[in-house]
Amino acid sequence: MNKKVFNWISVLYTALIFLFLYVPIFVVIVYSFNASKSNAIWAGFTLDWYEKLFDDTNVMIAFKNSIIIAVSSTIISSVIGTLGAIGLYKYKFRGKSIVDMLLNIVIVIPEIIMGISLLIYFSQLNVPFGITTLVLSHATFCIPFVLIVVRARFAGFDSSIEDAAMDLGANRFKVFTSIILPLILPGILSGAMLAFALSFDDVIINFFVSGSESTTLPIKIFSMLKFGLSPEINALCTIMLIFIFILIIVSQGIRFKRQDKNLN
Repeated sequence: MNKKVFNWISVLYTALIFLFLYVPIFVVIVYSFNASKSNAIWAGFTLDWYEKLFDDTNVMIAFKNSIIIAVSSTIISSVIGTLGAIGLYKYKFRGKSIVDMLLNIVIVIPEIIMGISLLIYFSQLNVPFGITTLVLSHATFCIPFVLIVVRARFAGFDSSIEDAAMDLGANRFKVFTSIILPLILPGILSGAMLAFALSFDDVIINFFVSGSESTTLPIKIFSMLKFGLSPEINALCTIMLIFIFILIIVSQGIRFKRQDKNLN
């Protein structure tokens, strides 16, 4: 097989992967503007489904709950995950390998097991189920992801730079803000974005630890699916996609801006 044929096969293979990933998303977006309730036929363009969504008080409450939970859990997990990554990088202690193993277990453990565990835990403590239990549960689930992403930024970091800065008179706070924080900031942003996405679209943990007054958007979509797939659900999914895309664009914009600043 010559190089030209191999290149064509590689391009075709890559194109098929992207088609497999994004065509279903494109179909959901297109049919959210379909005038017909059926997803089998196209009956014309309309914005009625979006108007119906914004007029639905329950959907708006679920959306607000999802934002509050995702933002709160992202802040908590980003702070704790970042501090944990710094601690695991800077300090050596007995049992460090066990900590690494426990972090990996939290990531690979089935989410339904974590949901049941959190349900039992909060029930034993008599904590009322609602926004608070959802925020704590999501933060617990997201901390290992943030920690691992931030910790990866330390790979190849020369710690002698810190020693040199301190020899020149910089205190630990100055070293952290001037050297360590700029190094790990892209990792913090990436970890925070991942935590937000995981929290915003979670269903399983929400199912176990949410209360009657704390329905989230994914749970709302799941309940609507019981009556069949409709353009209203497509519109709701499209809004979620747009929200996530905006978050990604803003995050990447901040990242590129910092890279340009560092280069200049």
